[in-house]
Amino acid sequence: MFVGALTLDILLGDVRSLKQKRSVVRPIVADLQRACSASVAETGDQDLYRRSEIGVAVVAATAAHCSHLLQTCEQLVAERPEVELLSARQRLFSPEED
Repeated sequence: MFVGALTLDILLGDVRSLKQKRSVVRPIVADLQRACSASVAETGDQDLYRRSEIGVAVVAATAAHCSHLLQTCEQLVAERPEVELLSARQRLFSPEED
């Protein structure tokens, strides 16, 4: 079993309030959950209007499948015209073999 974590730092487009920010971030979170069967949440920069950090977690049987899911999530966000993906950090966790 492998657990993958992805942290996405995004810059939002023309957003002037936290309410507008929510209207941009919520559909992104919902799309990632639906497309990748992943756990997704806004994990940082919650008090800033134009920035957001989104965290994604997936579980898979192989490291390759886990990486593929995380890359798919990253690509889905990068292709959205209303946001700019500033950075993406992937981490894989696996149980230690005895």
